[in-house]
Amino acid sequence: MKVQKFGGTSVGSPQRIRDVASLVSSFEGKNIIVVSAMSGTTNSLLEITSALEKGDKAKASELIDKLEAKYQDVVSELYVSSESKTKIQKIIDDIFSEIKELAKSSYSSKIEKAIVGKGEILSTNLLFHHMEEIGLKPALVSALDFMKTDENNEPDFPYIKSKLKEILSDLGDFDVIITQGFICLNHQGEIDNLLRGGSDYTASIIGAALKADEVDIWTDIDGMHNNDPRFVEETSPVHNLHFEEAAELAYFGAKILHPTCILPAKLHNIPVRLLNTMEPKAEGTLINNELAQGSIKAVAAKDNITAIKIKSSRMLLAYGFLKKVFEVFEKYRTPIDMIATSEVGVSLTIDDDTNLDSIISDLEKLGSVSLDRNMVIICVVGDLEWQNKGFEARALDALRNIPVRMISYGGSNYNISFLIDKANKTKALRLLSYHLF
Repeated sequence: MKVQKFGGTSVGSPQRIRDVASLVSSFEGKNIIVVSAMSGTTNSLLEITSALEKGDKAKASELIDKLEAKYQDVVSELYVSSESKTKIQKIIDDIFSEIKELAKSSYSSKIEKAIVGKGEILSTNLLFHHMEEIGLKPALVSALDFMKTDENNEPDFPYIKSKLKEILSDLGDFDVIITQGFICLNHQGEIDNLLRGGSDYTASIIGAALKADEVDIWTDIDGMHNNDPRFVEETSPVHNLHFEEAAELAYFGAKILHPTCILPAKLHNIPVRLLNTMEPKAEGTLINNELAQGSIKAVAAKDNITAIKIKSSRMLLAYGFLKKVFEVFEKYRTPIDMIATSEVGVSLTIDDDTNLDSIISDLEKLGSVSLDRNMVIICVVGDLEWQNKGFEARALDALRNIPVRMISYGGSNYNISFLIDKANKTKALRLLSYHLF
């Protein structure tokens, strides 16, 4: 059994829903299809909840009507028979009635999550009834019947595994199972969502729970590329990545994946393949626990970086200085990306400046503080263990005419990171592609 996840762009229009149904009908064996909300829907639902939070129920009502009209158009275009149109229209009407009823309540995070979760319920119903109309035998299973998190907001694997096995054994004859990504129940039984990676995370969790043969993630790009195609011409998909390499690329800017969404698949050794719905015959990228030794795989960039330098004349052999620095960032729940130390100072980077003023105020008690804003982290990913001589030299040589603020090498066997000014980002990406690939 395989788990196949389709993102919002893959089901973003009536034609794309038809394309997905056609593609799914060609799959061999039993498959579980995890579906995101249609592209744009989650943003529309968040606009609605934002209006509710501001107390503007008239605006919320207007936005609900606008989104409902969009789905009326989808129904009209997607379905052929009057019977199918009548059936799905009733479901769409019921879902929007639920949204309108929720919108009458005072705003709360519970209300927001319940409303936002309707996006996946809409898309899965559209796909399910279209597949029925074209003669397939799909089964529609609510993610709320098996996907649950525990007290720490982590997947409750024993519960998920037990419920999925129970559901599968009761289903009977079917060609494919369709379910929602992103949404779940929390440990209190309330509607919630999987924050990290959304639908990709759902697919990875299901794959791990059922020990699937593979998890396929279908998007609008043919795999993870060796550089950012928005800035570099003639990039190409990376055929194979180790899970650690994929995680590094995702963390440092490759938008096709969330850094932690495939962790369950990695831990249970389930291969993950990134594929393109618009080019289904393209090979894509296979992510597994196999490492191609001695190779540089890809380059990625992470924007909106702030570099902070803390200098203290008392740091020389000062026990506990770094501990005090880290405690400041722990206090404000701000992760650190890169770090470099010397005898009298420490430089580090963050990508979340929400609490920057408070962080600086606390750090100034430890020493003098200076900032560099609008920075970019460029990372080079591959099998970069220190025994592989020359990899760092090749990357540095490519950037010989780019001012580099910091370098991080050795914290991971899979990544060399360079901190540069935002103005040099595109030039650096192109130089690295030219020299490395």
